[in-house]
Amino acid sequence: MVYIFIFLLFLVIELIYFKIADKYNIIDKPNSRSSHTSITLRGGGIIFPIAISIAFFLGYVSWAITLAVVLVAIISFIDDIKPLSQLPRFVSHVIAVGLIFYQLNLFSESIWLLPIVFVLVIGWVNAFNFMDGINGITVLYALTAIVSFSFLPINEASLPLLITMGLSCFAFGLFNVRKKAKTFAGDVGSISMALFLGYFMIKSIIDSGQLGYILFFSVYGIDAIITIINRLLKKENIFQPHRSHLYQYLANEMGYSHVLVAFVYAGFQLALNGFVIYMDTKGYLTFFFISGFLVLLTFIYLLVRKFVTRKMVLRVL
Repeated sequence: MVYIFIFLLFLVIELIYFKIADKYNIIDKPNSRSSHTSITLRGGGIIFPIAISIAFFLGYVSWAITLAVVLVAIISFIDDIKPLSQLPRFVSHVIAVGLIFYQLNLFSESIWLLPIVFVLVIGWVNAFNFMDGINGITVLYALTAIVSFSFLPINEASLPLLITMGLSCFAFGLFNVRKKAKTFAGDVGSISMALFLGYFMIKSIIDSGQLGYILFFSVYGIDAIITIINRLLKKENIFQPHRSHLYQYLANEMGYSHVLVAFVYAGFQLALNGFVIYMDTKGYLTFFFISGFLVLLTFIYLLVRKFVTRKMVLRVL
């Protein structure tokens, strides 16, 4: 019963925010790098930091993780309204990651491990932030990760938190997973959700001792890394908005439905996560399996990307 009330509360909060965003002109205007063609309310993902704040008051999550998510959300929301320089955003990310390290007691680990984990988390947060490009993909991918984390026995005590965050995804998704989205997550939503998911990834790996759970992020992770490499080879600024991800090619240049592409990405990742969990229960999720599987996924991705780019060239000709 409490979860029904929470979900309805999230819906009400979203509707109130839409009134505020409309009044103060918090919108996304399409440009040459956009995947959308009409003005859309920005920042609907504000429900994610609000959800974790509610979870904190209900006793579902620690103050450190709540503060980390809310901190990056506040800075990101300001950036959504009036673009900030890199410095305040980077500082907020550093503090947030430090709070995650504190929560997971990582400062007591080997000193060489900390910069590696730091770079991975910062990289994940920024890569996930760029995902908010087509309708539905951010929230469906986030929901896929939350559902997958919920199935791990090590996260049983965290189920109330995961359910609460999942409900916030459903509330936001009602207005985003559409042919014509009413709202986008904005930096406030994508960055705060990325940080939350990054925390749960590290937590799950530490608590289980199983590195294989990193495959929970592999579909978009491979797309992001290959896209960054391609842009670097083209000497493009990787920090600038773009339309170079495979999912953007599919939705924009190939003309497939945004929602369909988002469901394909999330669905493939969910099926993959189910397979990962199954392999772990059988004891097959070894380092060699993980490495080989990542190579296989990368090979499949490159084949698909090459096929799609060829089709794009033929359409132009």
